[in-house]
Amino acid sequence: MEHKNAWLAYDEPQLAELEKLATDYIDFISANKTERECVTETVAAAKAAGYIDLNDAIKAGKALKPGDKVYVNCMGKAVMHFHLGEAPLTEGVNIVGAHIDSPRID
Repeated sequence: MEHKNAWLAYDEPQLAELEKLATDYIDFISANKTERECVTETVAAAKAAGYIDLNDAIKAGKALKPGDKVYVNCMGKAVMHFHLGEAPLTEGVNIVGAHIDSPRID
């Protein structure tokens, strides 16, 4: 059985977008060699995108509502982002998971 090469399905604008994504990722892993550096950069990007620290929200007594965006920094070694939806949890959730593999070799 022969499979088509997925690269052949992309048009020029999609290839340009993919190239930008790859370049941004190279820049990210070049600047962030450890999980702690990755978390610091990720938290900065989350704040820039309108996320707030969940612990700060709890301390301030802020009631979260649909549409709110929060993050949790777990001891500087992991970070979780939450974008609260409109539907109740009983209708399900969408979860995207990833992990930090520091791209360095010791």
